[in-house]
Amino acid sequence: MSSSRQAEHPRPRRLLPSSLRGKLIAQVIALLALVCLVVGLVTEIALRSFLYHQLDDRLAAASERGTREPPPGSWNGSPNQPPPDSLRVPGQGIGTLAVAVFPDGTARAGVLRGGAEPSGNNPFPSDPLSGEQLAKLVGLPADGKRRSVDLGGELGDYRVVSVRAHDGTLLITGLPLTEVDETLWRLGFIFGGVALGGLLLAGGAGAITIRRTMRPLDRLADTASTVSQLQLDRGEVALSIRVPPVDTDTRTEVGKVGAAFNQMLGHVGAALTARQASESRVRQFVADASHELRTPLAAIRGYAELSRRSGDEVPPDIAFAMGRVESESARMTTLVEDLLLLARLDSGRHRVYEPVDFSRIVADAVSDAHIAGRDHRWLLDVPAEPISVVGDADQLHQVVLNLLNNARTHTPPDTEVTTKLSVESGEVVLRVTDNGPGIAPEVLPTVFERFARGDTSRSRAAGSTGLGLAIVAAVVAAHRGRAGVASRPGHTEFTVRFPR
Repeated sequence: MSSSRQAEHPRPRRLLPSSLRGKLIAQVIALLALVCLVVGLVTEIALRSFLYHQLDDRLAAASERGTREPPPGSWNGSPNQPPPDSLRVPGQGIGTLAVAVFPDGTARAGVLRGGAEPSGNNPFPSDPLSGEQLAKLVGLPADGKRRSVDLGGELGDYRVVSVRAHDGTLLITGLPLTEVDETLWRLGFIFGGVALGGLLLAGGAGAITIRRTMRPLDRLADTASTVSQLQLDRGEVALSIRVPPVDTDTRTEVGKVGAAFNQMLGHVGAALTARQASESRVRQFVADASHELRTPLAAIRGYAELSRRSGDEVPPDIAFAMGRVESESARMTTLVEDLLLLARLDSGRHRVYEPVDFSRIVADAVSDAHIAGRDHRWLLDVPAEPISVVGDADQLHQVVLNLLNNARTHTPPDTEVTTKLSVESGEVVLRVTDNGPGIAPEVLPTVFERFARGDTSRSRAAGSTGLGLAIVAAVVAAHRGRAGVASRPGHTEFTVRFPR
């Protein structure tokens, strides 16, 4: 279900890197890009202001020449003399725009053309303006202020100034903004290319620098990863791993973390040593106590059995009491033996392992279960060819017996218990399955712990020490195997795997 939900709702892709190194490099490049952008914008604005100021000076000079020096053949106001056709003033450059609106309403307008030779009829060749362009220029106020006007077409943007001549003629002079725009665009492309190359170089140099700077953190992470792979939950742990001294200089931030990490590892190592010493004392106490209890328990059981076998008549209540003493002493003897076995397994004192016919052990255990639990149905599924494992025969036999006793003890009568032995992927697999009421989900994680108790939904007609499955887990672990359980109402399966 979870996998299908993940497939329906995939995780969004990260646009930014997730590692600290990648984030630092991305942030450095972003900061440099921002600086380049600001520098480029300021440079463009400053250069634009300078070029416009320079163009305005040229425009003022051109307008002053046109006002001071009227065009050749200028109109003197006589009705017998038509207005001049040419508006060219000596000294004006190619592309200069000139418009003259005479007092009688007639207008002359043109842009000095480049590449045309003067002639007798047209000593100052120029290109005419359209009516729309002329109307846009004539509509400007004659206040002598410089303005930018978009004339459209091939002319584009012009910087113009409109003034009144001494004879009332409206004179409009303009200079093209083409060169200014081209200069600004050229500078923008050059600066952009230089900034891009600088960002690439800075990114590469920053990646190398940050990688070198982050090496202490990498070594610290490697140390933490090594510690995280240690088995710290049980047994004696030699926690000798530490951060290298070169990464514990408290004058640096990483050194402070390394020194603190080493101090923490020291505290953890001391705590593990104290825990191991405490567990060793507890195990030794359990082993010694169990060993010492065997003798008085044997005596109690022997005297109880002797009183039962005595020929003398005893009152019924005394006979019942002595029978209870004998049964409880036998039960306590079993508990003591289980504790001694767990103590030996915890201490690592294993017996000599040798090849064992596991098929024979399983078959014998199921036969014993037939006798002990006649109210259950016992099924056996074993291959025809014997299956062998390397281990201790008595301990392996106890593993199978404990699993079968667990199924018999915690299931109601007429429950079907199936024992199956097989070989899967190079492992010997033993499965004990029953169709009883199952194990509660909250109990499943603790079934292999010592003195663990199942819930009341699994019948308990006979007593239990709570160590059976703990012994199964300990013996299987000592044989380098694995034990597991899966349960639901109507189906409980214990699985034990041994290396073949």
